[in-house]
Amino acid sequence: MANPKVIAYLKPVCGWSGGVRAVLAKYGLEYEDRDIINNPDNYREMVMKSGQPLQPCVQVGDTMLADVSGDELEGWLIQNGYQPGGPDPAVPTDRSCTDEEHEAMARAAQQPTIANPHFGR
Repeated sequence: MANPKVIAYLKPVCGWSGGVRAVLAKYGLEYEDRDIINNPDNYREMVMKSGQPLQPCVQVGDTMLADVSGDELEGWLIQNGYQPGGPDPAVPTDRSCTDEEHEAMARAAQQPTIANPHFGR
């Protein structure tokens, strides 16, 4: 099966996003990882394309899978004839962020960045 262009709208640190990345690796799919936290344009694009504000969203060719878990993505891939070609996921593919991940995101949000040195102040 020819591999269509895949765009994944994900958070840098997130249980759901990690599961989606793991499933994409399991199926050997190359993809663009679009950070929706540190790039507001990526978030706006995701909302425009998916029609809703929740992540992860994965666009496979012309199909948008909105607010999808790794398990749901894998189900769609199987249903559409994709075969595994990479390692089995080393992370859960069906869970939200842990408390530690939420804390890491909160700490990161308070850090100045090159793009916005005053963010969080």
